Amino acid sequence: MLLIDKYAYFNRLQNVHPAEKMTLSLCLLLFVLLAKDSLVSLITFIVMSAFIVLIARIPISYYMKLLVLPGFFLLSGIVTVLISFTDRPAVIPNVIWSAHIGNWQIYISKESLNQAVNLVFVVLSSISCLYFLTLTTPLTAILDVLRKLKLPSLLIELISLTYRFIFVFLEESVNIYQAQSSRLGYITIRQGIKSLGLLISMLFLKVFQRTAQLSIAMNSRCYEDDILFFDQSYRFSPVNWFVITGIFTGMIIIYIQFGGSL
Repeated sequence: MLLIDKYAYFNRLQNVHPAEKMTLSLCLLLFVLLAKDSLVSLITFIVMSAFIVLIARIPISYYMKLLVLPGFFLLSGIVTVLISFTDRPAVIPNVIWSAHIGNWQIYISKESLNQAVNLVFVVLSSISCLYFLTLTTPLTAILDVLRKLKLPSLLIELISLTYRFIFVFLEESVNIYQAQSSRLGYITIRQGIKSLGLLISMLFLKVFQRTAQLSIAMNSRCYEDDILFFDQSYRFSPVNWFVITGIFTGMIIIYIQFGGSL
């Protein structure tokens, strides 16, 4: 079991109705993406992080590790937004830093800096919303809500099977890597690259085999285009809906009163 999946089943918000958690996280995510305001994004990140660490009691060290994972993609996006190039010498307004390389001028303007800062806040707040949902709600509970919302059963089954094969990929990759390491498959860089290529090719073959086995097993159990799940009973809480409404109301007021101030 993945650690993120373990926390989804064992946290202090595990008995909260999944529809309430999905409403809070996904609606806040949508609001952040539509507003694109640094102050709103920063407050959203703080609120969702507080829910994750203080209320759901997810270890802050693990939460910080999860935030580092998309950092490489965020860094590449910041660089492309922050740094501008031009081959035409001209007076550029609001330049913070500038340098010349041959006939090219590299510069950072105040507008690009503001865009980069806004991008960081929007991305972090969006990630915190998604992490709140994934760290506090099992996938089976999310699929149950989607099923009650009358989403196509094919889409729900594809999500379920894709999630299932994440574990298959991890299990098979660990087994192949251990077998290669025991035979000194990564003793040199050249040998490691060769072993990595073999690992990837064998991994897809193993997964295709497991897929065929799963299909045979499902057909032998009279599979009729509908995967059944055990539905856990949840109760809606008026207090939770009051809190969700209060958070959205506060975010809207902050956006109207202070939007664009940061």
